[in-house]
Amino acid sequence: MTELDLVIRARRVITAFGEVSRAVGVRDGAIVAIEPLEFDLTADTVVELADDEVLLPGLVDTHVHVNEPGRTEWEGFASATAAAALGGVTTIIDMPLNSIPPTIDVAALEVKRKAAETQSHVDVGFWGGAVPGNADELRGLHDAGVFGFKCFLLHSGVDEFQPLPPEDLEGVLERIAAMGSQLIVHAEDSAAIDRAQTPHGELYQNFLDSRPRGAENLAIAWLLERARWTGARVHVLHLSSSDALPMLASARRDGVHVTVETCPHYLTFNAEEVPDGATQFKCCPPIREAENRELLWDGLGDETIDIVVSDHSPCTAELKHLDTGDFGTAWGGIASLQVGLSAVWSGARTRGHDLSDVVEWMATGPARLAGVAHKGSIALGNDADFCVFAPDAAFVVDAQRLAHRNPVTPYDGRALSGVVRQTWLRGARIDVAGPPAGTLLRRGDR
Repeated sequence: MTELDLVIRARRVITAFGEVSRAVGVRDGAIVAIEPLEFDLTADTVVELADDEVLLPGLVDTHVHVNEPGRTEWEGFASATAAAALGGVTTIIDMPLNSIPPTIDVAALEVKRKAAETQSHVDVGFWGGAVPGNADELRGLHDAGVFGFKCFLLHSGVDEFQPLPPEDLEGVLERIAAMGSQLIVHAEDSAAIDRAQTPHGELYQNFLDSRPRGAENLAIAWLLERARWTGARVHVLHLSSSDALPMLASARRDGVHVTVETCPHYLTFNAEEVPDGATQFKCCPPIREAENRELLWDGLGDETIDIVVSDHSPCTAELKHLDTGDFGTAWGGIASLQVGLSAVWSGARTRGHDLSDVVEWMATGPARLAGVAHKGSIALGNDADFCVFAPDAAFVVDAQRLAHRNPVTPYDGRALSGVVRQTWLRGARIDVAGPPAGTLLRRGDR
């Protein structure tokens, strides 16, 4: 085969058929050849990976809060997508809240797209929002190319994105099912949390008690029944309670259209090791006990949990109240976009998983969830999005050197396995110091 733009040769390539030695050929931004390593592919550019490097597909992160416009001091498209690229992520799907305006109508979606179109180092798509009073906006957002709709079952933390009340949820699910879309849900029961302990002070246990597992379990059970009644596709965001795994597995066996994600922080940290006053660990739902963490890993192993995505939800250092260490007043969110792959691989390798598993959880599975079939795997016809990963290299996270806007993360000072050495988007190596080359994605592209 001739007239290729790029060939990458690697002794280890993670494909849909497992780990193999291959030469991967690229033309016009797409993968057009996957041949045995010794095959004579020629191209304008030939890259030979080192013996300690593995070629992965670019990761797809379907849960990122970019926050621009409106709260760009928390995070913005330039900084978020630079962090993504440095972490091996080539596609992000932006959440509809924490920006102002939130993405709850087509006009707001266009504001968001305008902010992203010239700043993004990776490809960017958007979720729409489902909030009280915008049911008539859902069809327009769907037709404009959002990948689905997010809702909260309790206060979101920002007043401009209100939770869906129970009496509205079933009707929203019926509309979404009729459109062939999906509802992605922050599932914690507001009444259960209202009756729990009020979070306050420096003790992490007080915060943990304020977001009990029961609130998560109850909301998920409630959501599953309404998905069963309506036939709608639902996706449970950032699962932290392992108690919910049996009912999720049971619902899926019954034919309920439900998928589930968890996040690197729930798989990495545990409540017992969170220092009092360390509000950089605060997120909702919270990081739970070590035993719970291991059961989440088991849920990944038996495929009850489908994917692992960052829920990158940063803020300014001031909003974390690091000076007082008060878990009651600090913003809840973990910044992790740049280190998610290394964090998950560090845990996965010690539990008997391989890089093919990690690629399924962090690339192929999220691409499937969002319906971007041309992303997330090294396969003929797909976008030539790659991550060059050195799985046996190690580093210590330095928050000051991460590309996201504010240097606050619970990973600061943590030793992790696996280093991202290169990231390629549609056959071009990403240089975050150079002009952004990411494009905006719409549902149904290609």
